[in-house]
This record gives sequence, structure tokens and C-alpha cells, in this order.
Amino acid sequence: MKTEMDQIVKLSDEDSTAELQKYLSSITDDRLITVITNGALKAKKVGTLIKGILKGSPCNTTEGSNRRLLVYQHCIPLCESGDLKTEVAADIIGLLMLETHALSGPSLAQLASLFVEAIKVGKMGSGKSLELFPTVLTALSACESLSYGKGELSGEEYKKQLINSLCSSRWDPQCVIHLTTMFRDVPLSSEELRFVVEKVLRMFTKLDLQEIPPLVYQLLLLSAKGCKKQVLDGIISYFKEQDISQEEEQKHSDSLDLEVQSIPQDQLRHVEGTAILHIVFAIRLDHELGREFLKSFKTSYGDLCPFSVALLLSVARIQRYEEQVFDLLKGAIIKSFKDEQLQQGSKFLQDLLPGHCSVAQMILDTVRNSVFGWDHVTQGLVQLGFFLMDTFGPKPGPFGKTTEGSTTIARTPAQQTCKLGGQVLLQGFKMHEPIRGEILEQVLNRLVTKIASPVSHYLDLFSDIVVSAPMILLESSSKVTETFDHLSNLPLATVQGLLKAVQPLLKVSMSLKDALILVLRKAMFSSQLDGRKSAVTGFLLLLKNFKVLGSVASSQCSQAISSSQIQVDVHSRYNSAANEAFCLEILSSLRRCLGQQADVRLMLYEGFYDVLRRNSQLASSIMQTLFSQLRRYYEPEQDLLPPVKLEPCITAHGDQVYLQEPLAHLVTCTVHCLLWLQNMHRSAKSNADDSDDDDEEEEEGYQSELQTILESMTRRMIKSELEDFELDKSAEFSMGSSVGVKNNIYAVLVMGVYEVLMEYNFIKANYSKSRFEELMELFNRYHKLSEILKEKSGKGKVSTHKTPRSLLSLGFVSTLLTVLFRDSTQSREEALSVLRSNGEFVRYTVSVAVQKIQQLEETGHTDGPDGQNTDRTFRFLCDMTSVLMWRYTNIPSAVEDAGKKEKRSSLSHLCLEGLLRIFTTCQQRYPDRMTQLLSTMEVSEDDAEPDDDTEMNFFYIRQFQRALFTQLSGGEDEFNSKEAQLLVSILSVLSRQLKPSSKQFVQMITWTVKICKETSFEDSAFSKGLLSLLFNLHILYKSPVGLLLELSQDIHSQLGDIDQDVEVEKQSHFAIVNMKTATTAALLVLSQVDRVLDEVDWLIARKKSQTATDKSGSGEPTQTAGQQDPIEKAVTLQLGTLLTALNELIQTALLPGTCTITLLRELTRTYSILTTLVKYYIQVCASQHGALPARFEKLVKLSGSHLTPQCYSFITYAQSGEFSGGGADDKKKKKRKDEVNTAASAKLLRETKAIPNLIFSIEQYEKYLITLSKKSKVNLMQYMKLSTSRDFRINAATLDAALQEQDDSQETPESQAVEETQEPKQKKRKQ
Repeated sequence: MKTEMDQIVKLSDEDSTAELQKYLSSITDDRLITVITNGALKAKKVGTLIKGILKGSPCNTTEGSNRRLLVYQHCIPLCESGDLKTEVAADIIGLLMLETHALSGPSLAQLASLFVEAIKVGKMGSGKSLELFPTVLTALSACESLSYGKGELSGEEYKKQLINSLCSSRWDPQCVIHLTTMFRDVPLSSEELRFVVEKVLRMFTKLDLQEIPPLVYQLLLLSAKGCKKQVLDGIISYFKEQDISQEEEQKHSDSLDLEVQSIPQDQLRHVEGTAILHIVFAIRLDHELGREFLKSFKTSYGDLCPFSVALLLSVARIQRYEEQVFDLLKGAIIKSFKDEQLQQGSKFLQDLLPGHCSVAQMILDTVRNSVFGWDHVTQGLVQLGFFLMDTFGPKPGPFGKTTEGSTTIARTPAQQTCKLGGQVLLQGFKMHEPIRGEILEQVLNRLVTKIASPVSHYLDLFSDIVVSAPMILLESSSKVTETFDHLSNLPLATVQGLLKAVQPLLKVSMSLKDALILVLRKAMFSSQLDGRKSAVTGFLLLLKNFKVLGSVASSQCSQAISSSQIQVDVHSRYNSAANEAFCLEILSSLRRCLGQQADVRLMLYEGFYDVLRRNSQLASSIMQTLFSQLRRYYEPEQDLLPPVKLEPCITAHGDQVYLQEPLAHLVTCTVHCLLWLQNMHRSAKSNADDSDDDDEEEEEGYQSELQTILESMTRRMIKSELEDFELDKSAEFSMGSSVGVKNNIYAVLVMGVYEVLMEYNFIKANYSKSRFEELMELFNRYHKLSEILKEKSGKGKVSTHKTPRSLLSLGFVSTLLTVLFRDSTQSREEALSVLRSNGEFVRYTVSVAVQKIQQLEETGHTDGPDGQNTDRTFRFLCDMTSVLMWRYTNIPSAVEDAGKKEKRSSLSHLCLEGLLRIFTTCQQRYPDRMTQLLSTMEVSEDDAEPDDDTEMNFFYIRQFQRALFTQLSGGEDEFNSKEAQLLVSILSVLSRQLKPSSKQFVQMITWTVKICKETSFEDSAFSKGLLSLLFNLHILYKSPVGLLLELSQDIHSQLGDIDQDVEVEKQSHFAIVNMKTATTAALLVLSQVDRVLDEVDWLIARKKSQTATDKSGSGEPTQTAGQQDPIEKAVTLQLGTLLTALNELIQTALLPGTCTITLLRELTRTYSILTTLVKYYIQVCASQHGALPARFEKLVKLSGSHLTPQCYSFITYAQSGEFSGGGADDKKKKKRKDEVNTAASAKLLRETKAIPNLIFSIEQYEKYLITLSKKSKVNLMQYMKLSTSRDFRINAATLDAALQEQDDSQETPESQAVEETQEPKQKKRKQ
């Protein structure tokens, strides 16, 4: 054998081709094969051997050609067998590739079939010989013709058949990657490429996870030939399915004890990460691929999934796509939230469409998944988080003012998106170490630089970061210290938020605390008022949080120790001696503030009480500070009146007068601190009798002294007349002069002092009658002054008087309400009757309560002690709710005599207003504690205690329903509109707590419908509230179109027809609609029409985008009316009922003005949406050639018969409203008034361009109907009447009159007559 091999090589080298041919002919085929095999296995000269064989087998002879084929047929399986060394196999294949083009057509066809068969049976495992296949296919496609079956095919066709059979056969998973690689070298037509790509994508699921990334890589290389969208969609949908099945598995594995995971999560995530890298790399090189990728997400966000979100964020790192990607994601997120909101707000949409896919959830999933080493995604996440927070954060209000108090819940889509940005950053911060520094730096930068716009969302994020990872933050504490340097320039709200957020860090980091103190000290002397306020805020916060423990007497510790001399041991949680020195030093800094502006002092007084409560050891220092400050303004001579010096409280600058010392707040602060300390001592004494005597004595000393001062102040303030303060009835209070300003300041201070003394005396009185009588004296003085202020400020043209904020604390107001209305203790009866008998005092208490709740609703906190403490505030709210509810429901009007009737109604009215504000506040600020609030109200004996939350809520709804029913059953003269409106508002707030699926909700809606049907009071404000409630409930129950139709019929029958000769059929579904209220009802109905149109528009847009994406799939070619798509059916039905309702309204003689214009606008919108629907059907006809649904034809017919003709007559009516003044037989005065009104509404009509817009939209609708008629071969225009030409109208009646007048000249042309009769009126209109 060796000799044969040597012989062939030798002859080949000698170039004697004839000899070689002769020698080869003498060797049998089997022998030749054996020679090749042995040579290959031993790896000796096999290349030269095969070269020799091929050399001696010329293609032009049959024998040579067959021998060549034999070599190929033998070498291919030999290389695949895996017995050869790699380089030997590579050599052989290389040789064969060079010689392929010399093979004859039939040989090539045979070889190709050999490959296909080998692949089908899975013999191409190593894929080495596959490199030869593209060469064979290329050579094949160059052949002229090949016999195939019984006929002949060109080489191209033959290749196509091969590829087709290859793609439709089974592939061995092992060779998928080799085959994909191989197809890159095959010249493919676009159709063949699609076959191949589809096959490879189908194979994804059969492969092992680890093999996916290389396959993705090869597919992407293959996509350079085309099919880019298909490749990307396939890869993304594969990972989407994997994610879903992995999630399902996790859900089920919780319920099963032992479950073998088919897809380990970490492995899947790593594979996804690698695939993302490959795709991004491909997009970097091939921009066409990038364009395709982004295009697929632009139409709808329904295709997004966590994998594609991660992919988008990675692509965003390529600069040219960055902006596009973030805009795309922003759009998807905000649209997703808007759609969700729309669906949640409408039962009609919920029933029609399945659940909603939340993009926000996908983004949070991506953040979670990125833990598995997706560093290329994290950068995008950080950018996305900040992009969302910057774009959708709270905006500055008018004049750059920020709206105070952040609401706890994100309600609007923009707020939800901003919150999502914050969540992404917070989760990212917790999970990824490399991006922490950047997130922190960016947040702090924004806090410092965004001075003009509110930064509450960044403060919330920063505070969450501090709470979640304080130790991590300490590593980058230098960044926080840098931020401190800017404190004195930042807005006060930002400083407060920032310091509150870093407060946990100050306890563990000495350096941070020292840095902050330095900055605050500098700020104390800042030239900016805000800077000084920031310093006070900061110091007060520090005082609250560095507790001085133990009973080291404050007086024994010298004040000279500075904080920098004592190194606090960081490991002990508190080092009380050091803390004390530190706190005393801060207090001495704060004392300097007592010489500064009123605003700074005010902050101090408002903060001291909280400091004292948190840090009671500082009591003596604080009390001494307050005491010495109070003494400056107190008149020690007991016989002198008044007891306070008002002169030093103000200061003048030029001719301006300013408040220098907020005296009332100083007294408030002193009183609250004193009362709290006395309470503390009382409880401490009852607990332990032995304590430090010196300290006690000193504290007792200033406490008793303060008490004496307050007693004396009370006594003398009662004696003082208004003249003593230079504030009697003749004093000037106008804000224009400096004297008036001074008197106003004095009055507010004196009223404040009265209020504080009332609170102090109430608490000290301990229900003694004589003390309560003193308290009443104080109140009478207060009331007298407040009445003068009201009266004086009311005299001006504009009432400038705004009641100053009451200084009573929320806790006290709550107590006071309880004792006034609910306290039935026998021993207190006599004393309390003193308070109860004064009607003014009772009203004052309730109105202060309402004022406090309003402040809480607007800002989230109230003035005075405990105002910032949400839990206590909530407790006071609960107490007040219970009292106000009791007062409102248990004291009927009949009990009080007629003389007090006026007061009674206003008191009930105040109670109701209080309740409404409490419920609203609770829903905004404490949404999850509503039930807790309601459960504190006491249930009257005859009603059973409700069981669950909904029952509880409904129980109160029933109480208010009863109250409203009583109001309505009393007859119109006894009807109190304001009270009824408040009751309706309360019902609408409470009904928001009901679940739309509960039976209580159905009862609520039934009751509301019943009230609307039976109440016929002519009160438009009340009817507006009631109908709004009805609509808000109805939309959560079912689609409101039927309701709108009934109301439109009622409005039509009440207001009459535009054609005065037509008698409208009297219909009354809802008694609430009458002559007085019809216009209000019409506006409400139109706003609901707008809402229904929104939903319809949204549904059509949704169907459109679905049709666009389904184009590639097969649409149903015939869609009969029987199996119409549910969404299309719903849209058609909604529009049909709406058209009927609008048909009623267009024929109604609506008053000129807003009502008419709103109706014209809604009609314009209806036509635009009809046009959109027609365009949708044009699109459907183009892609599916289906017949138009019968329902749609009916809708078109309805629009032609019931809407368009009426539109034109309504336009005529609206415009004639412009011309006609009053009727001829009206009084002159009325005529003038009417003319003014109609002239104003005519001007409005012209300016809003409502009529031209409507006509344009009708014409557009008809234009697209013509297009659809052509496309669908259905004549839809047969239902449309020719539109009236409105430029030239002949009014027959006017014409007759004119003709009779001009009997002599019969020849006058008609047109001239028309001009003569109408022109003058037109001129009159334009005056």
C-alpha cells in the first residue's frame, strides 16, 4: 500500500500526467479509498497524495470525473469522523475546495445531496467538512442546467430546492451553529435567507443554554445579508419566553418542596448578558441593524420585555442612539402609565381588554436582573433614572414658587414616572458598587444646582439612600461635606430636607458633624436671611438628635467647653457629657439669633418645644433663654396696663414698619415648654421621690416665677381695654399707611397673646367655673378686636382681611371640641356650661379646627407643638372627626329655637366643612389609614357595629345619605344649598374608598340615581355636584353612554327646540334637570361625552397599531358581521349611542356662549374620531379585503341622517344668535341687556373659530368616506346629504315681508332683497 502511495506521489511530482492516469486506472476504487484513508490517518503526505489523484483524474473524461467524485465522497465523511488530526482534515478540505469548481454539474448535485443527507441524519457533528458545502453550492448555482427528477432545473433553482429541503428537515442540535456559520458563505436570495433564519430561530429552543450566545453571534453576522428585523425579533422573543417560563417555575417551586430547575436563573441571566453584548457590538458596526431595532419599538410598547429593556439601555451607550433610546423609553413609560390610568378609570375598558402590561415593572425587573454582571446595562439604568426624575419631577409654580408639602402618593402619570426613576436609582445604588459614587454625586449636584425648581424628589431619594446604606455613604462622606459648603445659599426647604436626610450619618461620623457645625456657624452670620434661617434649622435639628442622657445637672457644666476640644468616642452610641457640652454650645450660638429678624426668631420659637421634648436635659438652658427674652417685653409693674410692651416689638426702616419680635409666638413657646415640663415633673414625682435638690430648686424657681408672670398677664389683659393698646374703633387699619400697618401688627400680636392665654388658662383651670369665666373674658376681648379688624378691612373696595393663623395648638383645639360637645361628666357640667353658653366661642372653636385641618391638607403639617409629628396629628384628626360627626348628626335643627336658626346652620355647615377637609386630607396624606379614621367615630346605639372596612365605610356613607335625604325632603324653602353641596362632596370622597366590584358600590350608585331622578330643586350648584358624583360612580360601573342619552333627552325637553315651531316631546328621566339646571347639566354631559370620545379614540389607536403589527401574520380574509372583533363592535356601539345623544343636544335651544361653543367643539371631535375610524377601515380593507361590518354601515347611515343635517341647522341657529337681539315685544331694558349678552357670546363664537373647525371636520369625514367607498366597493356616500352652502342663504319669511313692502318694484332681484334685509343687522353686530 505504501508503495502505491509513494508511486502516486512520485508520478505526480515528475509531472508525467499520462503515466499517472494510466497508473490510477489500474488501481481499483476500493483500493484507492484504502490508500487515502491510511495516508490520512498516518498524516503522511496525504495532501500530495490527493493532489496527485486529482491531477491524474482529468474532468473531461468520465473515468476521471467519477474518480474525482469518489475522492470527494470519501473524504467528506472521513473528515467528519473525527479520527483525523485537525490540521490534516483542514488541509484535505482546503485542497478539495480549490478543485470544486472543476467538478461537473451532476457530480456537484450528487455532492450537495450527500451533504444534505448527512445533515439530515446528524452526521455533521464536528462541522469541519461543512466549509466545503458553500463552495459546492456556489459552483452549483453557476451551472446552466441539471437534470432533476424527470425534467431539468437551472443551477439557481436546484440550489433553492436544496436549501428548502434542508430547512424543512430535522437538524441535529450539535450542528446548528456550524450550519449558521456555513450559510454566511452561501450566496442566498432574500427568500432563501428568510427560510434559513426562520429555521435557525426555531432551533433555539432545542439547544443548550450555553450554545445560545455563539449562535446569536453567528446569526447577527448572517443578518448582514438582510432579515435584520426578523433576527432581532426572534432573539428577543426567545429570551422573553425563557424569562416567562423561569418566572412561572419560580412561582411554582415555592409551592412544591423539591423542584429541579430546568433553567437555572443565574445561568440564564449570564447568557442574556452575553447575548446583549453581542447584539450591541453588531449594532455598533451595522447602523442599519440599529435602525431596525429601534423602529420595532416605536409603534407600541407592548413588545417590550425585561430583556429588550436591558438591550435598549445597553444600546444607549452608543452615542448616536442615546437620545433616541431614552426618548423611546420615556414615551413607553408615560404611555403605559396613562393607559393604566385610563383603564382603571373605566369599567367599559376593563371589561373589553385583558390586564395591562406594565413597563415600569419591566424596568424594575431589569434592575433586579442586572445583578448578574450586566455592567453594560447599569450605566444606562443610572442615566434613565436621572432622565425620568429630571423630566417628570415637580415643576416650579408661578413666580418660581414651589408648591409646599409633597404628597405621599404619586397620582398622575408624570408623578408615577418620576417615582419610578427614583426606584431605579435606589435599587441600582443598593445592588451595584461601581455606580454608587456616581449616583450620589449626581443627586447632591442636583440638590445644589437646581435652586429655582423644587427638589423634593431628589431629597426623598437621598434620604432613602442614607437609610438603606449609611455605612456605604460614609465611605464617600467627602461628597456630603462638599455639599454642606453650599448650605447658606440653598433654599430653606432644601436645607431642611438635606439635614433631615443626613442626620443618621451625623451620629456615626465625627468629621461630618464637625464640618456641618462649622458651616452652620458661618451661616449664622450670613448676609442672606435664608442663610441665617438655614443655620437655625440645622442647629435645632442637631439639638433634637444629640440626646443628653443621665441627670448631669445642666447648670454644673461650664458653657465654655467647645465641641472641638472633646473627641466623642464613636463606638459608644452617646457620650452624654460631650453631647451636653456640644448642645450647650449650640444653644449659646442660637441665643444670638434672638437679636435678629422676626422670621429667624419665629423659627427658633417654633423649634424649641420639639427640642425640649426630645432632649429634656436642656430644659433649664432653654427656659432661661425664653424667660430672659420674655422679660424684655413684660411690664413688671403690677398696676400698669397693658402687661406687655408693644413698642419694642416693631421696628421702622424709612417709612416702612416691620415686625421685630413675634411676641405671641414667644409667649406660645414659653407656655408650651412650661406646661410640658410641669407634666414631666408631675409624672417623675409620682415615679420617684428622691432626686437632686439643688437642681429641683432652681427649676422650681423659674417655673413659679413664670407662672406668676402668666397669671398677672391674664389678669391685666382682661382689665386692659382696646384703648390701652391704642387700638379702638377709631384707629386706622389701612395697609396703605405706616400707622395702619403698625396698628395691624399690634392687633395681630394682641390677638395672639389672648389666644395663648386662653389655652394656658384652660389647662390650668382644671374645670373650675371662675377660671372659665376669666377665659370667657379673654375670648370676649379677642372677639371684639377680631370683629373690628374684619369690619375695618371690609370697608375697602377689596376685602384684604385674612384671618391670621390661630395660635391654638391642634391638640388643644381637639380637646376643646371634645369638651364642648361630648363631655358629659357630672362634676364638670357647671364649669363647661360657661363655655357652651357662649355661641360665638363655640363657633370660633369649630372655625379654628377647620383652619388647622386646611393647613394640614395643604402643607402636611400644622403650626405649634406636635404639628410636625404625623402620628399625633393623625390621632387629633381622629378625635375631631368623631366629635364633629356626633355634633352634626345628633343635634337636629328642631332642638334649637328659631332665634338661633341662623347660627345653627352655619355651625353645622362648619362641622361639615371640617369633616370634608378631614376626609380629603386623610385620603391624600394617610391613604392607608382611612379605615382607622372612620373606626374611631362612635356608632350610635341602634346601629350594629360594622364588620369589615367596606362595611365601616358604607356605614358612614349611609349616615351622610340620610342627612342629605332629610335636606331634600324638607321642601325648597328649607333647603340649604351649601350644606347639601358639602354633603355631596363628602359622599364623593367616601365613595372613592368603595371597591367597584362590591355590593355596597352598587347600592351607592342606585341611591345616587334615585336621588337624581326624584329631586327637582332649582339649584344649579347642587345639581352640578350631584350629577358629577353620578358620572364618577357610573363610569366605574359601566359605560355611561346610555345615561348621557337620557340626560340629553331631558335637557332637550326642558330647554325646547331650536326651531320654535317644533313641540318637543316632554320627557323626564331625571327630575334634577329643569329649566334652571339644564345648562349646567348640558356642560357636564358634554364633558362626559369628551371622556367617552377619549376612550373610543384610544381603542381605535390600539386597534390600528395591532393591525400594523399583524400585517406580517395572516389576517382573516373574510370577516362577517357575525364574528366581528369585540373592540370594533364596542367602538361602533359607543359611537352610535353618542351620536343619538348629540342629535338631541344639537336640536336643543342652548343659550349662546360657552354651552354652544363646547357643543360645537365636541361635535368637531366626534367627526374627527369618525374620520379616524374610517381611516382604520381603509387600512383593514387594504390588507384583508374583508367586507365592512354591517354595524359600521349603520353608524355611517346614522351620522348622515341624524347628525350632519342637524349640525348645519345648529350652526345657522348659533349664528342667528349673533344677529338677533331680544324679541320685538320685549321691554327696552331687557332688549339692551340681551343685546349685550348675545354680542359678547357672538364675539366668543367668532374668536374660538368653532364653526369653521366643525365644517372642516365634517368635510374631512366625507372625503375619507369616499375613499373607503372606493376601497370596499360599498357606496357609503348614499347616506350623506349634500351639505348646505352657508355663504348665501335665503330666509323666505324675511323675503316675503320685504317683497310686500316693495310691491311697486317687483323686479328687484332676490339676492338684493336678501342683502337689504340682513345687512343692517350684521352691521349692528359688528359695532
